[in-house]
Amino acid sequence: MPAATTRRLFSRSSWPETQQVSAALRTETVGGVLLLVAAVLALLWANSPWRAGYEALRQTTLGPAALHLDLSLGQWAGDGLLAVFFFVAGLELKRELVVGELSDPAKAVLPVVAALAGVVVPAGVFLLVSAGDGAAMSGWAVPTATDIAFALAVLAVIGTHLPSALRSFLLTLAVVDDLVAITIIAVFYTAHLQPLPLLAALLPLAAFALLVRARRTAWWLLLPLAVTTWALVHASGVHATVAGVLLALVVPARRRQGERSSLAERFEHTLRPLSAAVAVPVFALFAAGVSLVGGGLAGAVRDRAALAVVLSLVLGKCLGVLGGTWLTARFTRAELDEQLAWGDVLGVSLLAGIGFTVSLLISDLAYGSSSPRTEHAKVAVLAGSLISAGLAALVLRRRTAVYRRLAESEQDQSDTATRPGREVAEGG
Repeated sequence: MPAATTRRLFSRSSWPETQQVSAALRTETVGGVLLLVAAVLALLWANSPWRAGYEALRQTTLGPAALHLDLSLGQWAGDGLLAVFFFVAGLELKRELVVGELSDPAKAVLPVVAALAGVVVPAGVFLLVSAGDGAAMSGWAVPTATDIAFALAVLAVIGTHLPSALRSFLLTLAVVDDLVAITIIAVFYTAHLQPLPLLAALLPLAAFALLVRARRTAWWLLLPLAVTTWALVHASGVHATVAGVLLALVVPARRRQGERSSLAERFEHTLRPLSAAVAVPVFALFAAGVSLVGGGLAGAVRDRAALAVVLSLVLGKCLGVLGGTWLTARFTRAELDEQLAWGDVLGVSLLAGIGFTVSLLISDLAYGSSSPRTEHAKVAVLAGSLISAGLAALVLRRRTAVYRRLAESEQDQSDTATRPGREVAEGG
């Protein structure tokens, strides 16, 4: 590699300890654990004798008022830090579209249809349950998003013997799901659109695109352009996290001749630890602190919107993902990967009901950050995600046991035995 790359933005640290920590933060299990720890800490703090301090910290305002950036710490976490999360998710989406599963229509059709059905069906369930309550119905999009970090973390812990194709199916589904979620945020939760700042954001975005395509990645060039793009998108009224996706989609995902990895891979490699260790956990710390004492839990139980969220995550997501996959395989030429059985798809369909990060964000956008109904919706998101994760764990543990027995049987019979077909796996 040229010596100039050592001065580029996103260069790797030479400290072995830092490399070890960064490598750990790139794994789904560690990222999921940090997210869970932050959420539990937020819940404990918000329901402790020191809950007034938690709320005061969340409402602390920082930033220049002249630029309309005098935001609370909670808003900075949702608008600012989550832009990093969506930038990393956007890089993953770009790679999938260009060189990954989504680049092959034959392989992409099932998880893409599953993702779309996994958005439409939960939204329909939500609207059906909350029918008649106009204020509640505005949160129809809360249960539509799958949390990549949590879902992949659960799969990584449980699925030690599951086929690799299952992770690819879930990853593709979750990436498409995120794209749909950010589109929903941009279209349906933009209250007052300001066209001029949005058009102005195209200028730094275009400059960013030109620089990365020319492989000019010095931090002092890219970072100011990225921040300017983010600030202008924020000023336009569109949720600022959209800027993260837009910036990611202009990063090249193909390797040039002589490159060991694409620019998108290098950016993702470096920024994923920041997203996993800082952006998402800090957002969870400020977003998941809902009050369960003093009637908070009882209020959530009585709130039709909260019931709609739980049912949509647990039942709607499962029915949408599993039903969409089955119908597509049944009535089109698309086929389920030969490594997978329908029991595996059931497990993934339940995992899709883990809707944490984006669901909490949409709760704020749908009902307002200070509304009691927002608190109820967040309680429901936590409850629905926990139930979905538990059910998925039960199903996938059984599937793991099936594949473990098959692997042991194959090893006993012959080291060169071929992988059993889908029917054999289902028969276990």
